[in-house]
Amino acid sequence: MADEAIQEITAALWRDAVGIGPLPHFEVTGQSGRLPARHPVEAAATATIAVALMAAATLEQARGRSTPTIEMDRGHVAAAMRSGSWFRYQGRSLGMDFAALSRFWPTKDGWVRTHANYPWHRQALLRVLKASESPQDVAAAIADWNADDLEAAVFDAGGVAVQVRTPELWALHPQGAALQTEPLIRRSTGAPAPSRIWPGGALPAEGLRVLDLTRVIAGPVCTRYLAALGASVLRLDPPTRPDLPLGLPADTLLGKKSAQVDFATPKGRSILERLLSEADIVVLGYRPGALDRFGLSAGNLSQQFPGLVIVELDAWGYQGPWARRRGFDSLVQAASGIAWIEGGGSGAPGALPCQLLDHGTGYLAAAAALEGVVEQRTVGGTPIRRLSLARTALWLMSLERTLNPGEKRPDRSQAWMADLPDDQEALLPVGRWNGRPLTWPKAAAHYGSDAPAW
Repeated sequence: MADEAIQEITAALWRDAVGIGPLPHFEVTGQSGRLPARHPVEAAATATIAVALMAAATLEQARGRSTPTIEMDRGHVAAAMRSGSWFRYQGRSLGMDFAALSRFWPTKDGWVRTHANYPWHRQALLRVLKASESPQDVAAAIADWNADDLEAAVFDAGGVAVQVRTPELWALHPQGAALQTEPLIRRSTGAPAPSRIWPGGALPAEGLRVLDLTRVIAGPVCTRYLAALGASVLRLDPPTRPDLPLGLPADTLLGKKSAQVDFATPKGRSILERLLSEADIVVLGYRPGALDRFGLSAGNLSQQFPGLVIVELDAWGYQGPWARRRGFDSLVQAASGIAWIEGGGSGAPGALPCQLLDHGTGYLAAAAALEGVVEQRTVGGTPIRRLSLARTALWLMSLERTLNPGEKRPDRSQAWMADLPDDQEALLPVGRWNGRPLTWPKAAAHYGSDAPAW
């Protein structure tokens, strides 16, 4: 897609979703064509990262610093949308692929998409189907179901599966209709609070403390990019339902610390409250309501920790009948009509060439967090920002599509790889800031291996 189109998409995204001051200037270089799809994936990906960098530039300007130069390479953007594929530890890949039962399946009347990477979701699916873990058994069982009936049954059992819908069917669905009234980034302000001191340091987010209470991809991408922009990021996970292999590093842990804390215990609650009192930003990436019993609803956080910037991400949005349902990028693609469009009329659903809804929402959340810091330091208050994969999908589907995606250009991801301590290799964060490439402040943390302290 031409530079003019990328600039137009980014300008509209900045105006409609972030909306703090004039559009900062940015440069895009390199060749396109590494994320071919019927949707403008590469342009959308570029725009979401550009908006995060521009929010960082606006933070710099708001505290009286000179306007930075911002540059991005298209090939680097494309690689970043699949960053987990390039991460290496001791020479081997630690990327997590889809499990054998996480895929599209034909039903009696259409298609469903299941997600069974987590063992508890896999077992819920198998209980509903009364099937073994054999893909052949699962396929035979699913073939006897109507897609919407299976969707409902699996959700009711604690699993995750969705009917593959057309865009028109999704617009008529109560959840699709609810999304039409949601902004891409919902901005509100909680409890009154005085303005805090501006962060200090060479990078825009340096001096900010970010508490990362997220899982999977979107939330971790947000907090990882804040780390690349200078923030101190501490991720907390419960020991009962690990998100990653314990003791191993991961692409989503680059630049962070990672600790395990049991919020259900008095000691864990005390640690959590101490860290929240010391944080500038908290990013919540669990299913809405899942952490409320620990006092981690936006409303409670606002009252207990005024001045904290609160960023929430979920799969399906914050209103409508699916607001509290579990969800993943691949499921949102299937439900929203993206998979149907990417199938290209073949009769079978397709998929985007990357998990754009996860990564794009993550970068938008980083922009929202930085915009929230600007608001808090300028006028005070407790900024609350909400985003969802499903609303990002709606934005993507509003952009101009192509009938002929074209051929994929050869990958050049190696050009943006870096050797890190601890025998790690990782893709560098996207962007040049004042002519210098962004880097990771530290190698990826080993999951759950740090003390719960900054």
